[in-house]
Amino acid sequence: MKKKGTFAWIMEFAGQKRNRYVLSVILAILGAICKIVPFIVTAHIIQKLLMGDMYFREYFMECLTMAIMWMLGVLFHGFSTACSHVATFAVLGNIRKQGLLKLEKMPLGDVQKMGSGNIKNILVERIDSIETTLAHMIPEITGNMCAVLATITYLFVVDWRMALVSLITFPIGMACFMGMMIGYDKCYNRTIQATKNLNDVAVEYIGGIEVIKVFGKAKSSYDKFVAATKEGAASYVDWMRKNNVYFTFSMNIMPATLITVLPIGGLFVKQGSLSISNFILITILSMGLITPLINCMTFSDDIAKLNMVIEEVISIIDAKEMLRPLKDQEKPKDNTVSLNEVHFGYEEKEVLHGINLTLKEGTVNALVGPSGGGKSTIAKLIASFWDVDSGSISIGGIDIRKLSSTQYHKLIAYVSQDNFLFDDTVRENIRVGNLEATDEEVEKAAKDCGCWEFIMNLEKGFDTVVGSGGGNLSGGEKQRICIARAMLKDAPIVILDESTAYTDPENEAIIQSSVAKLVQGKTLIVIAHRLSTITDADQIIVVHNGSIEKTGTHEQLLRECGLYKKLWEAHISAKDELNGGVKNV
Repeated sequence: MKKKGTFAWIMEFAGQKRNRYVLSVILAILGAICKIVPFIVTAHIIQKLLMGDMYFREYFMECLTMAIMWMLGVLFHGFSTACSHVATFAVLGNIRKQGLLKLEKMPLGDVQKMGSGNIKNILVERIDSIETTLAHMIPEITGNMCAVLATITYLFVVDWRMALVSLITFPIGMACFMGMMIGYDKCYNRTIQATKNLNDVAVEYIGGIEVIKVFGKAKSSYDKFVAATKEGAASYVDWMRKNNVYFTFSMNIMPATLITVLPIGGLFVKQGSLSISNFILITILSMGLITPLINCMTFSDDIAKLNMVIEEVISIIDAKEMLRPLKDQEKPKDNTVSLNEVHFGYEEKEVLHGINLTLKEGTVNALVGPSGGGKSTIAKLIASFWDVDSGSISIGGIDIRKLSSTQYHKLIAYVSQDNFLFDDTVRENIRVGNLEATDEEVEKAAKDCGCWEFIMNLEKGFDTVVGSGGGNLSGGEKQRICIARAMLKDAPIVILDESTAYTDPENEAIIQSSVAKLVQGKTLIVIAHRLSTITDADQIIVVHNGSIEKTGTHEQLLRECGLYKKLWEAHISAKDELNGGVKNV
């Protein structure tokens, strides 16, 4: 299959606005023609003056024509640019929409591997950076090229010899310009990499400022940021310094058409093979011949940048996505979750090895085991954050890959260890679980999840803005709001991944009690290191090194599973030591 070019992608992104680009080109051509006419009229006036024509009324009309054509040229150029801007904003908007829609369909692991800083850089800064190029490149290159072609054509009609003479400086200047292309790819790629690295380091530095201060890493982190900044600046400075000589000669030689036109044209006049009036006409037109070409050449860097940005965007749009039907192919008979011979790995490393597991509807199921064993991976596969490499996951006997993403995510409420809150009020962050919920329902969910008291102690209660990522709240407070949000969703399958990791014992007890009431009749999947919180679970699954070690109740596992017994004893021992430490204090 033939790979699409940058221009083809731009036209596709433009959608229904692509006709604005076509109109922009037409208007640019008309504008170029209008701007050439005054030069031709000027030469015609000079010709008549040399011939002794003193009919000033006619000169007045010609000057008026020049003024009108110049104004029309300006108007056509303005309308052309306006049309290209309309199309360009459609392109930028559609690029962002398609990019964000693609992220929603991609496996979570692939999105995380890209890095939030890199994704933000591509979809925000990098796309913004091509706006000027797209909006001005099409009308200006079109207009300038048309102006050059029209002028050269007219010069060949007047005198083909002088037309060639007026172009002599162009190849010489271009030879100097091509010197700037030596090592272009290497230099350009260096600037792109340096800019990306600077953006990533800046995001890391700002995002981790708290850790940097607490652990005394301010100097080393700042030095890293300074190094990235210096490399970013050096990548451009070194490139410009290398090209200064080539650029200077190129930009001064190419437009210097009079160096060849005046002596050679004068010689032709002396020989009688060129009239004085045509010599003057050619001289005037040649002075504006090369400048439009130079204007076109100034877009060379912008075009390279445009190609690079479009390639980055297409790398997202063409990325592998999780294949799901638009509508459910079958309807689950219940909310029992089953994993059948599930294998899954991150890149080349397999982390789950043939998982077989049944989580019956209306039961509480706890995943326990040493860190890194695969508990969270199992939960995220059930939540459809990834697709299994082999095997299957089914809900009510139906493979989840036969269910639409929209419908499937209505079945799942997921609360992870790393909770995220939007920069909005507490009320609206809880309401994310069910956008149709009333204020009373939001507040009831908060009460049931032990959030009411701390929310009412906030400055504006439920109308308090939590800050970016929930930065104005503690870890435990954010976690309880996320649990309330999940409960408000009222999904038949609830996954709590270390959901009480940041809560104190008192609030943990409140949450456990409220969860027990709120998930009645639902399929609950809990991941916990605090084994004392899941002793009443209907089924405890011991996960170790990507495999199921044993399943059963708390009592059964203490008798039959050595690993679980060891984990339990370690948990009880740590709990006793903690209580003893508190008493001593």
